[in-house]
Amino acid sequence: MKAVLQRVAEARVVVAGETVGRIGQGLLVLVCAERGDSEAQADKLLAKILKLRIFSDDAGKMNRSVQDLDGQGACGGLLVVSQFTLAADASGGNRPSFTGAAPPDVGRRLYDYFVAQARKLHPQVETGQFAADMQVHLVNDGPVTIPLHIAPDA
Repeated sequence: MKAVLQRVAEARVVVAGETVGRIGQGLLVLVCAERGDSEAQADKLLAKILKLRIFSDDAGKMNRSVQDLDGQGACGGLLVVSQFTLAADASGGNRPSFTGAAPPDVGRRLYDYFVAQARKLHPQVETGQFAADMQVHLVNDGPVTIPLHIAPDA
């Protein structure tokens, strides 16, 4: 399972002119299920995201996670957006192949599972809309952009 995290001051997702998800300070999480992924990869990815220390402490060092922005337990938001194009393979020419992405039904199931687990473990979770044409607006903070990959079990 792949994700690209963007530390944001704010972010929102618009579908058909309507805002469907919005957060203030936190993480925009673009997530992609790949062939061979299961709930195990989703769980590992979510655990990594929630603990990843990419927010600045009082000294300006990246020492805080989205679950503790201020050192006193204040949580930032998670805006989770499905993005199968993270599985793109452009090594064979000028048109990327997406055969590495999970089939749509599996992708939706794992995305829904990831979001449900995130909502159990984190107080502020917003989402995009699976398989929709979305416009993602963000103010990248830093900028800080972190790619993550949890490989399927062998």
